[in-house]
Amino acid sequence: MSNPGTGPDGAPSLTIGAVAKLAGKSASAIRYYELIGLLPEPARAAGRRRYDQATVRTLAVIETAQRAGLALDEIKVLLSAAPGNPAAVERLREVASRKLPEIVALIERTELVRGWLECAARCECPDLDQCPLFDEPDLPPAPAKARSVDFGAARSSRGGTGDRRRE
Repeated sequence: MSNPGTGPDGAPSLTIGAVAKLAGKSASAIRYYELIGLLPEPARAAGRRRYDQATVRTLAVIETAQRAGLALDEIKVLLSAAPGNPAAVERLREVASRKLPEIVALIERTELVRGWLECAARCECPDLDQCPLFDEPDLPPAPAKARSVDFGAARSSRGGTGDRRRE
């Protein structure tokens, strides 16, 4: 009797479409994961990719790791151990130990920002110059991405001049 996901000769039998459907991923995402080395190069039959059930499990690991906030390079480290190798679990612990302080800091910042926003939603100040919310010393700085917005470029893309002095 053959294993699920294999043909009568034991070769992988799932098409990329079948794997995509089972894993809830697009075929292009699967091809991308192959390209960057998260998934091994699949077997081919008549030039078409053929996968086994283990690929569906690997995609589930990738999905869960992404939802946990791991970057693709961190996930690649997790997947670099051979299947069944206890080193994979040790790598998981190492990645989690490195990532946990980042997440704790993010949660703390998020709680402070939530409190500020709740106060701002109830603000009854006549104008921003009189609002004590903008004197808040405990509010942490925004992440670098949020602070580096080029408002001039944003105005230009909306049809403005990009020069704040003239707007």
